[in-house]
Amino acid sequence: MQTRPRRKGWKRGNVPRIAAIVVAALLRCSPTAAQSPDPAAEPEGGATTVAKDIKAYVAAPLHAHRKQWVRFGATLGAIAVAYQYDDQVREHFDTTLSAPGETPDTNEAGDALPAALVVGATWVTAALLDEDGGRREAGSMLEAAAFSTVAGYILKQAAGRERPYATADSSAWGTGGDSFPSLHTTAAFAIGTVLAESGGDRYRLLRRVLGYGIAAGTAYARMDHDAHWLSDTVAGAGLGIATARFVMKRRDGTERRGQVGLVPWNEGVALTYTVELRR
Repeated sequence: MQTRPRRKGWKRGNVPRIAAIVVAALLRCSPTAAQSPDPAAEPEGGATTVAKDIKAYVAAPLHAHRKQWVRFGATLGAIAVAYQYDDQVREHFDTTLSAPGETPDTNEAGDALPAALVVGATWVTAALLDEDGGRREAGSMLEAAAFSTVAGYILKQAAGRERPYATADSSAWGTGGDSFPSLHTTAAFAIGTVLAESGGDRYRLLRRVLGYGIAAGTAYARMDHDAHWLSDTVAGAGLGIATARFVMKRRDGTERRGQVGLVPWNEGVALTYTVELRR
């Protein structure tokens, strides 16, 4: 085992590189924030709806508005600031480097369990109470987690950052590692944001405490288990929140869209337009 040398100073050199990696990968595969629903989309269900959501998710950066780009810029700023404190935060957890070629137990399954339980509890509760809203919420959690995880995986390949247990250098980018961003944190914030911002306002505070609390706890656990740097978790949080906002707005718009149809009428047919109004 090796001890970690103390590092100080503003790490300016790699900040532009981080920004370039994130911008390039997000423009290719993920949204910066929630996208308005496509008015031409039809109220399909099942695989058709998911396929359309995937298409919209990939193209979302091309349709982002000014407010969304501002949020994206703020996220990049947060990642850059967190990057300056990667070494200090890791020292806080008092961890040591692993021997070359050795991969320590970073509690992968245990750290993913809280977010998975949220999805499972939401689905089971909806099934027991026969609530369509609960089923849609669980579906949104799964979709947000899946989309953000795929986008995060692509970011990992672009960044190639070494895990903290493998190197004392938090600036080790492009070396074939898979540290940036944290996929556990990404999925946890995607699921937690859906929990926090769904449903009515009666239990909004409780939902937010649970949703964001579980997600933040996951991020902390990943650092505590020496699996990720601070900036890895901040990037994962930003990606997860943005994806959850996209999925929620997309589904919210889909549920209210109208449907055109033809029905028999006297000796001919009539053109109908049906829309479900929110209660």
